[in-house]
Parts: sequence; C-alpha cells; structure tokens
Amino acid sequence: MYYMKYQFIAIEGPIGVGKSTLASQLATHFKASYLTDTESTNPYLKTFYRDPSAAAFHTQMHFLTSRLETLKNPAVLNPTQPIVADFLLDKDRLFAELTLDHTEWWMYSKLYDQQIKGVPRPDLVVYLQAPIERLIERIEKRGLGHEQRIDSNYLQQLSALYERFFYTYSETPLLIVNAADINLADDPLEVKNIANRISELEGGRHYFNPVSAAS
Repeated sequence: MYYMKYQFIAIEGPIGVGKSTLASQLATHFKASYLTDTESTNPYLKTFYRDPSAAAFHTQMHFLTSRLETLKNPAVLNPTQPIVADFLLDKDRLFAELTLDHTEWWMYSKLYDQQIKGVPRPDLVVYLQAPIERLIERIEKRGLGHEQRIDSNYLQQLSALYERFFYTYSETPLLIVNAADINLADDPLEVKNIANRISELEGGRHYFNPVSAAS
C-alpha cells in the first residue's frame, strides 16, 4: 500500500484532458476512495451540447446540486480513508461563467454562495493541461456521442478560463501537470510518476512535465 500524505486530492482540467482516468488510477494506487463527477447522470447535458443557450441553466443547476450532494455525503464529510476526486467544486463556476447569460449568472451565483458553506475542500489540487488539438483528439477517441458536438471555440474558451483560474489559485497546494504527451489510460508508469511527484510535494505551487522529466 502506498502512503498518501494528502487526505483529499482533486484532479482538474478541461474536457478531454484525462481527469477521470488519472483520478481513478491514483485512487487505486493510494488505496483511496474514488469520488467521481456527476456528468453521466446529468439529463440536460446532451441537449446542452445540441443547443447550449436552451439548456445551459438547467444543465448548470443540475451539476451544482448534484456535486454538492456528492460532497455532502457522510462518507466524504467523515471519511475513513483518503479521497481522490475527478472534479473540484470551483469548476462549476467556470462552466457557469462561460454558458449562462447575465440574469442566469446572477441567480446561479446567489445559490452557489449560499450552498457551498461547510462543503469539504481538497488539500491538494492537480491541474492537467493539454493543447486544444490534443483535447479534441482524446474526445474523438473516447467516442461519446454527445461530446462530438462540442465546439472547438467552446473548448478554447474553457481552457482559457481554467488557465486564468489557476494562475491565481492559492487555496491549496497545486501541482500543474503537462498532460499533452502522456498516456494515462494505457501506461501505468505515467500514473506512478505523477503519484511519486504528489508524494514529494510539501505545499505551494509546483510544475511537472513528464516528457522533460523522462528525457
């Protein structure tokens, strides 16, 4: 069993970067609980990708309420083992900022601010980065029908929001990983390298480029 010094790790990054793949494998590596996002249970998501303006508010509110429900689960509030999640609650606001109009954003923000009090927060965040071309390539490869409708401009804007958010992020230790040229799904060594890097962290902001590290 590998020791996990952080009790709650959240993996983040734009669509297609490999969050769920890394989170599930890190959970296995560290013998931790795996906390997954609620994308597969959102009934509005397919409609959103077909017609964003028509379904944006319902999609975002479902994400917010379901993510809050997940994080307020007794197993998360009083964990008996470490947790690795494939989402950070703050990402909900990033997507909302991108998709909601002014009136919807005002209503969403009021509800968000009221509901997040007391929600468990991670003590380490891992932010995965990759260029748009690589995100599109991975989205196409995994072949989820509704994701094939994602517009490249939407991905570009989303990636920019992530970059802006993490540029000033200081709430927890942060590990920024260049995920452009690593194969998290098929190469256990890539996951092990990231796990080892996590085990070395002592706080603050850190960068990890697996390609450069291996060369």
